[in-house]
Amino acid sequence: MISEPTTPLSQPLDGSHFRHVSYLWDEAKAAEFDKLPEAEREVALLIYRSNLLGADLRLTNYGGGNTSCKAMTPDPLTGKLTQVMWVKGSGGDIGTLTKSGLAALYMDRLQALKNVYRGPEHEDEMVELFNHCIYDLASKAPSIDTALHAFLPFNHVDHLHPDAAIAIAAAKDGKQITHDLFDGKIGWVEWRRPGFELGLELQRCLEENPGIRGIMLGSHGLFTWGNTAYESYVNTLEVIEICATYLEENYGKNRPVFGGPNTKSLAPEERQKRASVLAPTLRGLASSERHMVGHFTDDERVLEFINSNDLDRLAPLGTSCPDHFLRTKIKPLVLEHADLTEKRSPEDLKAYLNGLFEQYRADYTEYYESCKHPNSPAIRDANPVVILWPGVGMFTFSKDKQTARVAAEFYINAINVMRGSEAISEYTSLPRQEAFNIEYWLLEEAKLQRMPKAKPLSGKIALITGSAGGIGKAIAKKFVEEGAVVVLNDINAERLAGAKDEFVKKFGRDSVATTLLDVTNADSIKTAFEAASLAFGGVDIVINNAGISISKSIEDHTEKDWALLYDILVKGQFVVTQTAVATMRKQGLGGDIVNIVSKNALVSGPNNAGYGSAKAAQLHLSRLNAAELGNDHIRVNVVNPDAVIADSNIWAGGWAEGRAKAYGITVEELPAYYAKRTLLNESILPQDIANACFAFVGGLLDKSTGNVLNVDGGVAMAFVR
Repeated sequence: MISEPTTPLSQPLDGSHFRHVSYLWDEAKAAEFDKLPEAEREVALLIYRSNLLGADLRLTNYGGGNTSCKAMTPDPLTGKLTQVMWVKGSGGDIGTLTKSGLAALYMDRLQALKNVYRGPEHEDEMVELFNHCIYDLASKAPSIDTALHAFLPFNHVDHLHPDAAIAIAAAKDGKQITHDLFDGKIGWVEWRRPGFELGLELQRCLEENPGIRGIMLGSHGLFTWGNTAYESYVNTLEVIEICATYLEENYGKNRPVFGGPNTKSLAPEERQKRASVLAPTLRGLASSERHMVGHFTDDERVLEFINSNDLDRLAPLGTSCPDHFLRTKIKPLVLEHADLTEKRSPEDLKAYLNGLFEQYRADYTEYYESCKHPNSPAIRDANPVVILWPGVGMFTFSKDKQTARVAAEFYINAINVMRGSEAISEYTSLPRQEAFNIEYWLLEEAKLQRMPKAKPLSGKIALITGSAGGIGKAIAKKFVEEGAVVVLNDINAERLAGAKDEFVKKFGRDSVATTLLDVTNADSIKTAFEAASLAFGGVDIVINNAGISISKSIEDHTEKDWALLYDILVKGQFVVTQTAVATMRKQGLGGDIVNIVSKNALVSGPNNAGYGSAKAAQLHLSRLNAAELGNDHIRVNVVNPDAVIADSNIWAGGWAEGRAKAYGITVEELPAYYAKRTLLNESILPQDIANACFAFVGGLLDKSTGNVLNVDGGVAMAFVR
């Protein structure tokens, strides 16, 4: 049944009237560009408009959509004015777009490409011909959507993927709804894969419907335009506002949203707990071909969908918009309700999940084999990206945290689309063959092949104890630089917050998660690993770095000193390792445990009975763990630092004074003293320890366990053999 449109088309609205989109245009800001030459002004306004549109995820998703402008500018060879189009280049994001992300092309040359176009069967060859049209040699590579903008004769064009518009575009009766809702002022072009032919179809639609203010692309998205940046911006907002208002008027009008609830969600705390427990198992299964990083969300929109009566009907259909589909795969994997999962024994749960993943891989392989072309790329990872768990939430797994998080955002977009389509008509997804043609498009494969080579720790999750400063923070930085995500932790909340801010600023929000951690408390340790599982899906690398130092003579050493040293250094290392092993075994991916011990584990010195013996216990505990965990392919190795003075907490609490007293020197003389007593006459820095840890976990020593690596500048008494 089609819901009758009730919202009439109006003239562009004042910003205060928008309820479903954000009106962000600032006249004063836009006026700052007036003093620029024409082309520079239009490009500046294009970037400004694009950033505003990209800032509202209701308008388009991360990396989705593209925008353009056309303006007259001097040809660099002839000096004559020529029309140039600036359009978002391949792989960019309009929300963060800068001039370097634009492709600039001669309009006359783009139009001339029509003369050499050989038809839809050959349209992929046109992408390479875009290179003959480039105006600015510093341009970003032109995207497949270039022709779509070039063949629309407007100075400013927006192509977005707003959920509200796609809900109409993906509805069974979308064409009729669009015509009625906009009184014929929005054109319609049936689904076609983006490319040169679609650009020509947009041009034909405009020619056949003069005066329209936009075009809806079936199952795909929306094109809108204007002769100024502001006109295009307001036109885009209003069209989306009308779509969103129409959907809002129809939610629950003819039937409950998604057919109404089929089951209830668990309480928020219970959802988080269940997700953290199951995530490592799911991650291990999803990582059968390469290590994946996970993301979890129990967003209310997700819960409404996964707990609904329509879940079993809609989830297998997959998504419609190609931007959604490319990031979420052909369909999600759906688990049974959490209450049923909870009743299974560990062995039964493992068998159940293994069976689900095996069936999903078989279905994906059948999809590939039945749809492939003679020149199709080889089948890719057959594991699911999106996993829906009724009662709990949604997991997504991908090569890194950002990609996993964005996949979740895109699937929420898809949920929004299904919700809207079902409210006004009936949701339709892309036919399987069309979906395959997008996923295994040779141009998409070429884009994947151009991506930078994965870093050594890509897909790896590392938890470094005591990582808000000193050696721990240096290790965490090194690991992020090499592709890992890290779980920073510390017993000091203020220190931890400062470290997180530093990492987010330098590496981005997807590189890091944080949790308070007291290594003397088993519950705190358990909570930290649950946080790692919830943030990233599990853990692959654990660095036992948290420590304390007490240097006293035997007569001054107290039982309290002794207990504290052994509690933090020995018990802490043991319980952290024990908890890490439980997570690693759930994943079934092996793992690395590196224990930061000390030269003092091997060397006898004055005023060091408690610290030195605790370090010796750490060293031998590492050997024992290495011997026990080999069958799990969990490697346990040791790094022995000495005299790491820079940015290290080891010198707090009287340690420096104690060591200086033991050596008969001043505290100020310690750095030079430590350097001069080494064979290499070198001071040891936190990054030196970080490099040693990376040597163990970076892939070159995957067949080494039970080893000790001294990083002390060369202290002969500390030689292991």
